Formats: sequence, C-alpha cells, structure tokens
Amino acid sequence: MTNEGNLSALLPLLIFMGFMVAIGFWVRRQSVGKNFVQTYFIGNHDLGGFVLAMTTVATYSSVSSFVGGPGMAWQIGFGWVYMAVVQVTAIFLVLGIFGKHVALLSRRFDAVTVVDIIRERFQSDGLAALSAFIIVLFFCGTMTAQFVGGAKLFATVTGYSYEMGLLLFGLVVVLYTSIGGFRAVAITDTCCAVMMMIGIALLLYYVLEAGGGYTAIMDNIHMNHPEMLEPLSAGHMPVGLYLTQWLLVGICTIALPQSVVRGISYKDTKSLHRAMLIGTVVVGFMNIGVNFTGILAHGVLTGPLSEYGGVDYIIPKTIVAALPPALVGFAIIGPLAASISTISGLLIVASSALVKDVYLHHVEKQGRQVTEKRLRVLSTAATAVIGVIVFIIALTPPSLIWIINMFAFGGLETAFFWTLLLGLFWRKANRLGALLSMGGGTFAYCLTQGMGFKFMGLHQIVIGITVSLAFFLLGSFLGKPQEERVLNVFFPQRPQNWNQKVEENEMEAVCPLGGDKNT
Repeated sequence: MTNEGNLSALLPLLIFMGFMVAIGFWVRRQSVGKNFVQTYFIGNHDLGGFVLAMTTVATYSSVSSFVGGPGMAWQIGFGWVYMAVVQVTAIFLVLGIFGKHVALLSRRFDAVTVVDIIRERFQSDGLAALSAFIIVLFFCGTMTAQFVGGAKLFATVTGYSYEMGLLLFGLVVVLYTSIGGFRAVAITDTCCAVMMMIGIALLLYYVLEAGGGYTAIMDNIHMNHPEMLEPLSAGHMPVGLYLTQWLLVGICTIALPQSVVRGISYKDTKSLHRAMLIGTVVVGFMNIGVNFTGILAHGVLTGPLSEYGGVDYIIPKTIVAALPPALVGFAIIGPLAASISTISGLLIVASSALVKDVYLHHVEKQGRQVTEKRLRVLSTAATAVIGVIVFIIALTPPSLIWIINMFAFGGLETAFFWTLLLGLFWRKANRLGALLSMGGGTFAYCLTQGMGFKFMGLHQIVIGITVSLAFFLLGSFLGKPQEERVLNVFFPQRPQNWNQKVEENEMEAVCPLGGDKNT
C-alpha cells in the first residue's frame, strides 16, 4: 500500500475521532450548573429511546463482534452464525427484565450505579466493594481486548504501526470519556452504532462484488468447504459449545453491569419501549450481518488460515482486498467504532465504581462533604488513569481477542447474574447469599479457567453460574433475612384499596427526574 493510500485510509478516521472529542467538550459545557454525579455517571436520567438503544447496542457490540467473531465464522461456517444469533435477544432482555425495575429503584433512593442498588438491597459495604473490584478487574480485561483488536485492525488496514493505532484511538476515547462522562458516551455511542451499520453494509456489498456474487461464493464453499454449511461444522461446533455460548453471549449477558446501568438512565417508559424495539433490530442486523459477511469473505480470501495470520486478521485483510482504496478509511470506522464505544462505556462504569461506589460513599459515611470541583477532578482523573493502565497493558498484545473478551464476559456474568436477578426479584435473597455467590462463583470461574478444567467439555461459565447459584441458595437459607424496611423498598406491598389513582401518585413520587407515570 502506498503512502497516499495510507493517508486516504487514515483521513476519514481522523475526522471521526476529532468529532468524538468535540462531542465530549460540548457535553461538558452543557452540563455546567447541573448535578455533577447524576450528569457525569448516568446522564441525568434523560436518555431518549433512540440514544438509549444505540448506546446499549454499541456497548454490547465490541470489536470482537466485528473482528474475532466474523473471523471465526470464516473458519467455521454457518454453525458460528447459528450460535451467535442468540445475541439478537440481548438488548430486548436486559431492558425488558431490568430496565423498568432499576429505573424505579434508582429514583427511590437516588442510585447512580448498579453497585448503589446492590448496596441498598443487601445493606453491605463489603459486597459493594467486592462488586466494584470485580467490575474494574474484568472491565480492564475487556478494554484490553478492545484496544488490541482496534489497533490490529488499524495497522492491517492503514499500513501504519500497531502502536500508532493504539495511541490514536486510545487517547481519543480516554479524552472524550474523561471530559464528557456518561452523556458524551451515550451520544458518541449513537454515532458509533450508525457507523457500524454503514461499515457492515459497505463491506457486505464489496465482498459480494469481489467474490463474483452470492451464488459464486456459495458454490465455492460447497465445493471446497462443505462442512461449513453444516450446523455442527464437522465437529467444530459441537452441541455443548452451542449451549455454553448461548449462555455466555446470550442469556447471561442481561446481568452485565455496563448494560444494566442503561436502565437507570432512560427518560420515560415510551423511551424504554422504543429502545427495546430499535435495539433488537439494530443488534440483529449488525450481529447476523457481520458474521454472515465473515463467511462470504471466502470469496475474497481463498487461501488457508495460516496465510492470513489468524482469525483476528480475516476481516482487516478482507477490507483491504475487497474495498476500493478511497472507501477503506470509511469501512474501518465501523469496526473501530465498536472498539471505541465499548471502551468508553466500560471506562465510565469502572470510573463510577471507584469514585462513586468506593470513595464518595466512604467519605459521606464519615459525615464529610466533597465539593463538586473535587468530584469533577477525581472522576476525570480516575477515568483517565484506568484508560492509561489498559493502554499500557495493550502495548504487548495477546492473541485471540475474542477469547479474552469472552473470559471477561464470563467473569462479570458469574458475579452479577444471580446477585441482580435473585436480589431484585426474590424476597428471600439476603446478604450472606449474595456475598457467597459473588465471591465463591467468581473464584470458581477464574480457578477453572486458569486450570483449563471443563465439565463435560463445556465452557467454564457453566461451572461459574452453577457454583454461584448453589452458594446463593445456601447463604440465603443459612443467613439472616434482610430487614423488612429494605424489602418494603424493593418489594412494595399494594394496599387493599389499591387503584389507578394511588398507583399514579406513587409513581409520581418515585420518578421525580423526568420519568413518566407509566415508568
């Protein structure tokens, strides 16, 4: 690739990055005079349906969805698409199950984070601190995968170095997230999600064109790789892998803190319902479209996998081979936007875990006050420091980013799935059960991952989720029940003379920050 070609690929990306930073500064100016904690960490409960859908989709759809995932689809075939299709339900489930519930609870006791809700439900600072630690730990793993995946893509497509790509979008995402907070993340996520869809459409069109059309590509696959057309892919996609991946990237993702916190931020019920519909359609288009494109890339990359350097390089090399040089720069914005949006979403939640859930709670418990100026400085600094640490880790890139991403997903799901699901919907859930579940389940998951131990060949998420549930039930039956005053907040009893007017009055009382009465 010539230097001119390099520059033409780089220029659209630089313009997009500059736009992201400008949004961060604009949001910062707009937030002057508003409650800093509410605005910086959850956007002041003011997200509309479209923005809520896009920020949830963008945070959920990481760079592994656009690089590692379709690379695996290129290697395995339609079995990978059948496995990944369960992700279409993720946005609908997380907003449908937790959205309205956490919105009401956040307004009842002014919660800003998922950890706030856990602390209030189980009345445990220790559990809250453990939650914050787990969030920061596994978020760092996920963000590392995003940095690495984005930089590999940048280097392969533009011809510039891995380190330059890492420096470029790493600094940009840390900068606008640190400056603008959650609202900047939500708005930039929306831009990123739109660019992801445009990128997928561009890549699909040119892959079909370069491969001679859909029929020609499928005939080639049928002749040379017939196993790719089978659901089990000649043993490469066993039934056990289907089941565990459906848990890992489907059902259990409803409890990911970075997704659940979106339920705290929406404006009203109409926005929630619109987000559920839009989010499901968008994530379906992106997830199925990009993995299907990975299979069709066989019409462009016809050699063995070793020729291309591994599955992480299939999509980058497909972009270079199939697209005109003038469009390469636009095409890589989509996958890089997936990386950027996921990093920014995780950064703001990790920052809130340290500043709001640990530091601010500790200070307020001692009866001291923290000025808004100090909070601004600490929040911005915490976000920047976490980003820099992950950036440094990513300088020595590990391989197979989708494996790193899935490990972090599994750890977060093990820690929070039963804690949130049973904690918010089961009155008998108590402090001991939640502590044992989160601590014991996460330890069992990490231990079996480290040892490479699998039960019946199934992914370690099965062990983690099962141990976590067993500990939760054990602790809930052995430990003390939660105080009635706490249960009355989370499970309010309807009076005998309950009617619509009473319901409207109660909803008005608990939704003072822009939520409508149907929330």
